[in-house]
Amino acid sequence: MAIKLILLDLDGTLLDSEKRLPEENKNALIRAAEKGVLIAPATGRYFGGIPAEIRALPFIRYAVLVNGAQVYDAKEDRTLHRAEIPLPLAMRVFDRLDNLPAIYDCYLDGAGYISRDFYAKIDEYITDPIINRMIRGMRTQVDDFKGYLAQRGQSLQKILMFFKDQAPRLEALRTLPGEFPELAVTSAIANNIELNIASATKGNALTALCRHLGLDRSEVMAVGDGSNDASMLQAAGLGVAMANADPVTLAAADWVAPSNDECGAARAIERFCL
Repeated sequence: MAIKLILLDLDGTLLDSEKRLPEENKNALIRAAEKGVLIAPATGRYFGGIPAEIRALPFIRYAVLVNGAQVYDAKEDRTLHRAEIPLPLAMRVFDRLDNLPAIYDCYLDGAGYISRDFYAKIDEYITDPIINRMIRGMRTQVDDFKGYLAQRGQSLQKILMFFKDQAPRLEALRTLPGEFPELAVTSAIANNIELNIASATKGNALTALCRHLGLDRSEVMAVGDGSNDASMLQAAGLGVAMANADPVTLAAADWVAPSNDECGAARAIERFCL
């Protein structure tokens, strides 16, 4: 069956290691869109955190955001699907994270928030200058993090943690799912952990978007690299993992593309859509 919708992860997939959109990938997107294929970013970021160059593409209307916590129609500025962490559960999680050697923050209503104290420690925990710059640009500092969230009184889209060392991170990846079975525990970069409500997966978001568009999942190609992409690859008719993908995502793939620095996303689009 012909591919009518492509869902593409951004970091480690459509973007290169410098967080840039390679011209080759951009041209492949344009050519697919000209054929009538729908193109939708599927990212752990919120919509405003997607690079402006991608948001400006005239055919980018739909997006799977915050690991599947939101399916968004940018043309109508409308949320089509939502799956968030209830505030009381989030507060319990933060109390637990206070005992870990990590800094943490959250996404709430399409924006990122972090305590001023943790913001001051970003250089200690995020040494990659590109990711460091991205994180700084996507966070608003607040003096009393928990007090601010309590005052807002809203559910959260995602909780993020960053670790200096791998040993405590790997231990947290092992233990947090048992402590908080209501949550999906994934990772998008080498030193982080991301928490969403269990129903907020890119796979469930793909299903919700297909339902809205009247498409069968067999008409969807999903492309990704992180463990948060595995459910999306499994839900799609065709799942493509990058050569640089997490082992879990590689195992979920129907085909493995070259790495993100080799424009593997363009290779997948050319092979299966063009």
